[in-house]
Amino acid sequence: MKILITGAQGQLGTELRHLLDGRGISYLATDAKDLDITDEAAVNQYVKEYQPDVIYHCAAYTAVDKAEDEAKALNQLVNVDGTRNLAKAAAAVDATLVYISTDYVFDGDSKEIYTVDDQPAPRNEYGRAKYEGEQEVQKYVKKYYIIRTSWVFGEYGRNFVYTMLNLAKTHKELTVVDDQYGRPSWTKTLAEFMTFAVDHHLNYGIYHLSNDNSCNWYEFASAILADKDVTVKPVSSAEYPQKAWRPRHSILDLSKTKATGFEIPTWQNALKEFMQIVDK
Repeated sequence: MKILITGAQGQLGTELRHLLDGRGISYLATDAKDLDITDEAAVNQYVKEYQPDVIYHCAAYTAVDKAEDEAKALNQLVNVDGTRNLAKAAAAVDATLVYISTDYVFDGDSKEIYTVDDQPAPRNEYGRAKYEGEQEVQKYVKKYYIIRTSWVFGEYGRNFVYTMLNLAKTHKELTVVDDQYGRPSWTKTLAEFMTFAVDHHLNYGIYHLSNDNSCNWYEFASAILADKDVTVKPVSSAEYPQKAWRPRHSILDLSKTKATGFEIPTWQNALKEFMQIVDK
């Protein structure tokens, strides 16, 4: 099986590469310098020449607040146009496309968990672009997995866990919002499910994948810093304004993913294992 990875140097792409390396599986890894996904002609030529069976589309623009204004055009270009280019190229060679989406496609106004069939209603530019990316995949590709995830953390990039650990080195007290609820997602768990879906020939469609159990950001931060000499205090979102709207309640329903037989660790266990890696 010939595998193509976009965004291979990013947080998720790097995790995926290490996972495949550990299994002795070969792949072609690309990043922006190798393959500009916003260049339709370049994407078509690259995919046509390589003839991949599977494309793991990990490339994305993820600076949520910047996407609201200064990087609005870049957000559109990468997350929508780039995804469309890959979707059309994948369809042309009959490749399976694995696209990573986000809980931000939902408005977060519901107190219920969000199922794969709930209607998206994004309220920030990043969520809107990722949802449009989903639509491009569905429009052009027959063999696809859209995997929505949330609150991503991992070993190989910037994320909330590293931010908290770094702030704890220079602050005795930290404030974290306690009125936004979701599910943390370890990149290792996400990469494992991406490959699981392909390897087990799951039914094509939309899946939700995060680690099990839910929390708010304050609870997540408290768990991260449990053994650090720092006090974590809860604040409301109103006390910590951000440029982009954050869903107040974006807990993803994992039942469809669990029904496949894929075992999902709790975020607590995932964080514990991740911290052991970080502390080495």
